Amino acid sequence: MDTSTKTPAAAAAAAAHLPQVGHPRNAGMELDLDWVAAVQANTSAIERRCATLPGRRTVKKEWQAAWLCRAISLIDLTTLAGDDTEGRVRRLCAKARRPVRADLLAALGMEGLTVAAVCVYHEMVAPAVAALRGTGIPVAAVSTGFPAGLSPFRLRLAEIGESLRAGAQEIDIVISRRHVLTGNWQALYDEMRAFREACGAAHVKAILATGELGTLRNVARASLVCMMAGADFIKTSTGKEAVNATLPVSLTMVRAIRDYHERTGFRVGYKPAGGIAKAKDALVYLSLMKDELGDRWLRPDLFRFGASSLLGDIERQLEHFVTGRYSSAERHPLA
Repeated sequence: MDTSTKTPAAAAAAAAHLPQVGHPRNAGMELDLDWVAAVQANTSAIERRCATLPGRRTVKKEWQAAWLCRAISLIDLTTLAGDDTEGRVRRLCAKARRPVRADLLAALGMEGLTVAAVCVYHEMVAPAVAALRGTGIPVAAVSTGFPAGLSPFRLRLAEIGESLRAGAQEIDIVISRRHVLTGNWQALYDEMRAFREACGAAHVKAILATGELGTLRNVARASLVCMMAGADFIKTSTGKEAVNATLPVSLTMVRAIRDYHERTGFRVGYKPAGGIAKAKDALVYLSLMKDELGDRWLRPDLFRFGASSLLGDIERQLEHFVTGRYSSAERHPLA
């Protein structure tokens, strides 16, 4: 994120719609158990580093508007409720196409800004694909027995195929947490490899459900094994656990991504999900990614926010930047 002198509109324009530089898809590698066993996580050091993050990089005025526009372009706008309807999904897709009021986007010079993707259950894939046709916004489907991942394995594989046939371009799978908790890394690798193969050309995000893995060392090792098996993204949570995305978990996972990239040359994306609802939180996560992985990881092909309510708060902050006034949250409905 360039911080040279620019107008507010130019700064905002620099925050999104950057040309997407291609990179080789993560091909994975053979499971290296020696590498996995060597992975450790210094919990106290990680927590100390994370405690300093909110105050390390302060972004104000036009630069904050720029970063927030970038955050919008990284959102997987999500609805994963048991009472989802086609109407709700169509409204969500309308918000994905026009995430911020037109007058605010015009003032920022950001006409055409959209979110990165829309994430839904399988039953809502077809309505979402129809609502987004012609926009270039992909549909991501949660799969493989989401959120618990405990359905029969053949059905989990079949679920991926059904969502692909319905038009999903990205698949968010859930791993079997028991493989991590029992240290059965071969089983986790084989499972993830099978999911990757079933996804074909569609990119696969591996949801680790980090709130259920017990330790940061388990998080680091699970991250590494999923990347070895070919995951395009590693993702913190389903959003259904008691504890979802946290800064210590995020730091642990992005450092695993950095180590994997340094050893293999493959870039793997990161997606924090669950509990990120405020614009100020999004700024902290963007700062973390910039500090740990660099600007290349601040584009939609390598970083996503899994969120629903985050967009409303960002829109509210952008209105304050443009008008100088804060509005109430209900003036910025999600859908």
